[in-house]
Amino acid sequence: MSVFEFSEDDRRLLSELRRDLHRHPELSWKEMRTQERLERALLECGVTSIERVAKTGLVARIPGRTAGAPVVALRGDIDALPITEATGLEFTSVHDGVMHACGHDVHASWAVGAALLLARNPAAGEVRIILQPAEEVGEGAAAVLASGALDGVHVIFGAHVDRRFAVGEVVAQEGPLAASTDTFAITLHGAGAHGARPQEAADPIVGAAELILALQTIVSRRLDPALPGVVTVGSIHAGRASNVIPETAELTGTVRATTSESRVLLTTEVVRLTHAVAATHRLRAEVAVNEGTPPVVNSPDASRWAAQAVHDILGPAALKPLGTTNMGGEDFAFYLEQIPGCFLRIGARETGGDRIAAHSPRFYPDEVSLFVGAMVLAQCARIAGNQATGTR
Repeated sequence: MSVFEFSEDDRRLLSELRRDLHRHPELSWKEMRTQERLERALLECGVTSIERVAKTGLVARIPGRTAGAPVVALRGDIDALPITEATGLEFTSVHDGVMHACGHDVHASWAVGAALLLARNPAAGEVRIILQPAEEVGEGAAAVLASGALDGVHVIFGAHVDRRFAVGEVVAQEGPLAASTDTFAITLHGAGAHGARPQEAADPIVGAAELILALQTIVSRRLDPALPGVVTVGSIHAGRASNVIPETAELTGTVRATTSESRVLLTTEVVRLTHAVAATHRLRAEVAVNEGTPPVVNSPDASRWAAQAVHDILGPAALKPLGTTNMGGEDFAFYLEQIPGCFLRIGARETGGDRIAAHSPRFYPDEVSLFVGAMVLAQCARIAGNQATGTR
């Protein structure tokens, strides 16, 4: 894989940065060392307009060639996960129970790499490099938006490493790319009794069992079959003794959707069915739906510009379809609710490598994906700025 836009010194700088971040991972909202290290790396790349935002994040501004040209943003997330690493890498995490198991060390480093390239060969307008904290808890993007760091931005791009695709393959497509991540908590209140005399109880366990099955009919019978959706019950807690019918049963779960409309449908149906099933069993239901991240929906123009960037850097064969709906979540979606943009998937599997799942203790992206992501994102910024200003 050619990394022709980077010198040997560039590659060394970015590789050392990535490995340092991987060796010293930090959880969401605790990325203080990460923030300082990234700030130093940006300065080494000749980027001097840097501001700390959203507690532990950064925004760097790279001037464009043309005054008044549209502003483009590039985002890289920086936080790690509470996972004990089992990769055996020479730069394995030194923090027990904390690991970059989702590639954010690479995402942060390729954002710095894109800044380096754009400082040398600018886009038409200003480019803002967003190094965002707390993606894993779904809170960082909203904090960046609230900080005003993206005010006036015309279009935004971001990307994620993906070992389902080989190094040099990239997904840059219009439409849904990831799902919403809402959760629910249900408490069914009944009347307890001796397990031998169920007629004296209003049994919340029986009600919970029927509710779990009923919730599965939302996707199969209420959602358009052409639209992906998930309703999963992830936990149930009720009772402590084999011969006692308890007073309450508690259930929690997640709801995933790929459009705003189906998101509303699914969460509304969870509430409606819960109350209906509870009433059938003489129970009282409490239902709380907690909003997570929205679905990631790439906009048409930004997706077309991203695809052109991939074509320019890697050739037409590099563009790959996602192939299957991704029901995982990504807080980049908050940006896309307010700003047109495109979120890409960057292939990170080495030749002959396994398709190791993200959030696995054995997850690692091939480091060449760092340079691919940096080049593609920098080119996204150039093309978007040129297209928006009508220049080439």
